[in-house]
Amino acid sequence: MNERMNENLWLTAAECAERIGLTVKALRLYEKRGLVNPRRTGKNWRLYGIEDIARLNEILALKRLGLSLARITELLAGQATDLDRTLSMQQTQLLSLRSRVEESLSRINALRQRIAAGEPISLNELVSIAKETSMTDQSADAAAWRRYEQARPRTEGTIAPELNDDYLGAYLFEWGGSITIARREGGLTAQVLGQEAIDIYPEKEDEFFYRVVAAQIGFRRGPDGRVDGLVLRQNGWEQEASRIDAAAAARLVADLENRTKNKQPVDNSEALLRSLIAQHQSGEVDYDRMVPALADAGREQMPMIRADLERAGTLRSISFKGVSSEGWDVYDVAFENAAMEWRFVLAADGRFSGIFFRRLP
Repeated sequence: MNERMNENLWLTAAECAERIGLTVKALRLYEKRGLVNPRRTGKNWRLYGIEDIARLNEILALKRLGLSLARITELLAGQATDLDRTLSMQQTQLLSLRSRVEESLSRINALRQRIAAGEPISLNELVSIAKETSMTDQSADAAAWRRYEQARPRTEGTIAPELNDDYLGAYLFEWGGSITIARREGGLTAQVLGQEAIDIYPEKEDEFFYRVVAAQIGFRRGPDGRVDGLVLRQNGWEQEASRIDAAAAARLVADLENRTKNKQPVDNSEALLRSLIAQHQSGEVDYDRMVPALADAGREQMPMIRADLERAGTLRSISFKGVSSEGWDVYDVAFENAAMEWRFVLAADGRFSGIFFRRLP
């Protein structure tokens, strides 16, 4: 029997290194670290199969994020390869990079048209283009790493039961929403304003995780040791919230119930939506009007959003439907070739903190 086997299933060390762009020495190092465990033939040749290639893909993705081999070894020790999580991280990086490149090319094209028309170009514009051309996409790398880290499996730990008392109460996010930590039998729940309460589980002291979604909550303590805030980690982003008293939390609930019951949109709601749609149709989006996490997600998804709107065609009409239980203004939007539902929510400072749309049947 040919010990080399089917090359579509197994690769020798030399073949693996050549195809992936590594050295055989690097493969030996990863094996020594326990990161890969290639199969051995009767002649003691190393053969790398699909699971080994997937793990190498994972290692290289983490190295591109700037993690040291020691940190990668610590992170992956005892963990099965999660190929989907790795591909998701790489997809985030590439989509964000593509969006940034397309945005820069559009600005360069506009500048060239102005030069051709004999119009002056400012120093600041040239500096901005030069900076974009030379910069690395560190924000996308950071978001991809956080998303990868948040998606890793969590194991429930044991904490002193009395610690749960430290976490109880309401917390206010920078964008104006709140989250309330309450008791349940045997543990705690977390309830974002306008949503259902979801069970959370301790990983260790001050660190909790959800089981139904890839998200975690880390509680923050002040100089006096008391919990004064938390961080919600989800979808690659971290949202900080400060503790508020019961009266302030009750006012937030009452305000939301009032807006929902009376179908009261935010000021200039329709004008904000029309501007938002027009910006995405033109590809010139004012990301400064969004909170940072939403702005970064918007840049990542811009090519897909613009493509959807191009297929939808010309905007025909907008009709306000009401306010969702989470506080989003909801609209039916008619385009030439499609009907959609659009909704958005604003942060306390007036910036967009959430934007969503979907096609209607």
